[in-house]
Amino acid sequence: MLIDGLKALLSDEKHISLVGENTSAKVALKEVGEYRPDIVLTDINMPEMDGIELTREIKKQQPEVKVIALSMYGERETISDMLKAGVSAYILKNTGKQELLKAIEKVASGGTFFSDEVSAEMMRTYPEQAAKEISLSQREIEVIELIAQEYTNARIAEALFISERTVETHRKNIFRKTDTKSVIGLLKYCVDKRIIRPLK
Repeated sequence: MLIDGLKALLSDEKHISLVGENTSAKVALKEVGEYRPDIVLTDINMPEMDGIELTREIKKQQPEVKVIALSMYGERETISDMLKAGVSAYILKNTGKQELLKAIEKVASGGTFFSDEVSAEMMRTYPEQAAKEISLSQREIEVIELIAQEYTNARIAEALFISERTVETHRKNIFRKTDTKSVIGLLKYCVDKRIIRPLK
């Protein structure tokens, strides 16, 4: 039913070609090697091999293939496992067509995408002790929260009443302190170090 629903949503999009589908993760893994798709949409819960293991194997065998996770689960632990496996996007199954298309387009262009609920779950708050361990200032935490919401430097500057140059300085400091080089890397770091906690 999920596959049929996705096909119905995407069938009219001329810039998207559906090259394969499968309810078996093991067979799907073989087909990824044969079809070499740009993007794989995967569920989390599947028989034989779950979405986490499938993603890990895809990234191991075909690192250029991007993976988008579709899940009913928005808990931090599940999100963390998928991030560590290598997904480029994580959206919930109750998403609408426009959000799904936005996720596909962003991932296809080399970006990352997380639905609002997922971003909120991951980046809601930073425990003080964890922030102190890597010397994150309160302002840097605010910048990270806005980065997680996909704000541009201009929007961050406007929201925090600071200059774009100051925002860029904060971003450089954040990536340096966390030893990360991308937004997805930053999110993985935050989850791995448990400097975020789930919403209450």
